[in-house]
Amino acid sequence: MSRWFKHIAVLLTLTLALGACSRVGLAYRNLDVIIPWTLSDYLDMNGEQKGWFNERLKEHLSWHCTTQLPGYLDWLDRLQAMVETNQVTDDALQARTQEAKQAIAQTAREITPSAIELLQGLNDQQVAEMNDAFAKDQRKRQEEYLKPSLDQQIKERAERMNKRLNDWLGTLSATQQQRVMAWSNALGDQNKQWIANRVHWQTQFSAAVAQRRSPEFPQRIETLLVNRESLWTADYRQAYANTEAQARGLLVDLMAESTPAQRQRLLKKIEGVRKDFTDLKCLKAAQQG
Repeated sequence: MSRWFKHIAVLLTLTLALGACSRVGLAYRNLDVIIPWTLSDYLDMNGEQKGWFNERLKEHLSWHCTTQLPGYLDWLDRLQAMVETNQVTDDALQARTQEAKQAIAQTAREITPSAIELLQGLNDQQVAEMNDAFAKDQRKRQEEYLKPSLDQQIKERAERMNKRLNDWLGTLSATQQQRVMAWSNALGDQNKQWIANRVHWQTQFSAAVAQRRSPEFPQRIETLLVNRESLWTADYRQAYANTEAQARGLLVDLMAESTPAQRQRLLKKIEGVRKDFTDLKCLKAAQQG
């Protein structure tokens, strides 16, 4: 199952914001605000909670596999066609991005009731441990992404992106590497806005969980998980819009500069993800049914 979600995360990351998602494992860090079962990373559940959690997880995975994955296959087809016909344009990328956002929102809505139920059952010690885990998470990210000088942040961001692109496209040309560096420069101090917004979200989440017995709690959690963009800071909202635009520009330019061998590698990678999806037993069962 973890491989499956890794592929989903990578694909959504690739299209949603290749620029913003230029951090190792960010796919998972993005999804931790919409897939409640990753809350287990922050919670120390007791035996009863773990049993409930595992049963509910099976139900969500089954729903996701049978109702959502067929749409992902269609989405992959559209992505593949863009590469094959050399139509990796800004408009096409905006369309794929919007489709990916809708897919995320649909999953978030489906699993929010489980998140609410899990959180309502936490005791005070578990909530305190969750808050401590959030604080540790914040310190770690500030150390890794904000402590280096801005020049170093830009350099490291470009290096991470080069590594990711090498996996999908193969070795980049000098021109392509220069374009990646220009992209990283254009994002400037985006790390600062990203982490500040993350802290802002976690603070609101902790405040909501502190009032988990209140009648307003379900609605507050739904907002935090499903409509999280409505809670973004003004600075991050602006930074994210820039990040998306810069990511699309980067992809368009890289594909325009790509070699036939790079495009073939990309198509092969997409096909590999498609095969992993179609090989899932739950998807085969859904298609046969």
